[in-house]
Amino acid sequence: MIFRRRRQRSTVPSGFYRFEGGQRQTVYGFGEGDYIRLRDEFGNVWTGHAEKQGDNTTRFSFRDSEGNIINGISEGGGILLRDEHGNTWRGFVD
Repeated sequence: MIFRRRRQRSTVPSGFYRFEGGQRQTVYGFGEGDYIRLRDEFGNVWTGHAEKQGDNTTRFSFRDSEGNIINGISEGGGILLRDEHGNTWRGFVD
């Protein structure tokens, strides 16, 4: 008997992403599948992806044109992002 591998669908949430930082900094944008594009209050564009982990968590990674990186994780409802300077953003997918 020959078995075929089934393609696993990505269950990363698609929709409108909105994050808010400690000093009223906002980052927002849209995502489709595992590709996400965000814009901050200064007009910088952050492109990134979401990767579904095995234990019901999702890892997020974003990069802007200047080489800055934001990484984060989601467990269920909320998303927590952190940059290289230690600033954090909390957000959700609508």
